[in-house]
Amino acid sequence: MRTFSLQSGSNGNAIYVEADNTCLLFDAGISGRQARLRMQTHARDVANLDALIVSHGHADHARCLGVMHRLFKIPVYMTPATHSAVAPYVGKLSDVRYFAPGERLRFGPVTVHTIPTPHDADQSVAFVVECGAKRLGIFTDLGHPFHALPDWLRDLDAAYLESNYDPTMLAEGQYPPQLQARIRGDGGHLSNDEAAALLKHSCISPKWVALAHLSEHNNDPDVALETHRRILGPNYPLHIASRYSVSRLLSV
Repeated sequence: MRTFSLQSGSNGNAIYVEADNTCLLFDAGISGRQARLRMQTHARDVANLDALIVSHGHADHARCLGVMHRLFKIPVYMTPATHSAVAPYVGKLSDVRYFAPGERLRFGPVTVHTIPTPHDADQSVAFVVECGAKRLGIFTDLGHPFHALPDWLRDLDAAYLESNYDPTMLAEGQYPPQLQARIRGDGGHLSNDEAAALLKHSCISPKWVALAHLSEHNNDPDVALETHRRILGPNYPLHIASRYSVSRLLSV
């Protein structure tokens, strides 16, 4: 299994995963042009995608799905509630395949587990991609460290994991109290400390973890890495999924 993040953050999200000749894109928060260019960085062609799978209806994950669907003829997989949320701004979709949160999607030898999350979008899900003995997690926009999350993390070989904000930067930053409360609340995002504690208490021994969905104003890559290394130790295999550029090509 191979994967890279095209971009990760509130300015747009998309993650590519390939396994056994199956090519999947998770979320479409960046333009078709940027998706094509960033996939070409790793000699991949967006036109070869087998599916575009959408986690939830917030614009940073779904704003460009209509254009990508129409340009590249990619079938779109999402929940009915996500479709309802994106319908006002994505335009006509000719090939939509619905799933319910908790359902497994199958693409030949590849299985995608859809995992309900308490993020504040109706029918929001995270994903575990499984092929043979390998399992990759895509866990962003989680709401809070919900009960089932440690069990899902425990059996992964690698993961993208939300590490959205530093609590001090959030409290001392420019966001109004209502928005701060939303980010910290049960339907918001995981802090650096919460993400690191999850990894520690789940006893996961991954090949790597890519810290994802870092806030522009309430986090910093160096702060996120320092927090995780303080809690997990200096040798824990960490990467950053950038807000601004494609990540390195990672294997699972």
